[in-house]
Amino acid sequence: MTDGKSKPAFSLSDFTNSVKKQTTLVGLDIGAKTIGVAVSDTLWLAATPLKTIFRKSFQYDMNELASLLKGREIGCFISGLPLQMNAEEGKQAEYTREQAGKIANYFQKPVFFQDERLSSAAVERIMISDYDMSRKKRKQKLDAGAAAFILQSFLDKIRYLTI
Repeated sequence: MTDGKSKPAFSLSDFTNSVKKQTTLVGLDIGAKTIGVAVSDTLWLAATPLKTIFRKSFQYDMNELASLLKGREIGCFISGLPLQMNAEEGKQAEYTREQAGKIANYFQKPVFFQDERLSSAAVERIMISDYDMSRKKRKQKLDAGAAAFILQSFLDKIRYLTI
């Protein structure tokens, strides 16, 4: 868990001590122009893409996110963290930590980070090969798909760590 400034390693005990069971986890793929949003089921088994928010202002983005999440009990946010290929954090990771921290603070929920290297590329390959999706449709759905990929990776990790 982080406030958007510190950079601790993921701790399963931090997660289990701060996130209420039977809640929805929200996956985020945060970029300068878009925020991909996905949600988990309350058993934390599967991630589902919801929407790509095309960013306008922080308040607009939060209103859109609140509207998407209305009626769900949110446990925490899982934000993708764009590490460099050598696993170091660069400017984009710093930006993502800052933005995820602001979102988490706005909703008063914790945020955890999941390595997102190559998530968008993987999702785009699936959209092309399995669904023959047009470039226009991919643009509208790619970041939500990446958020689901990120969230599913996190769900798989916590399931593996609790076995």
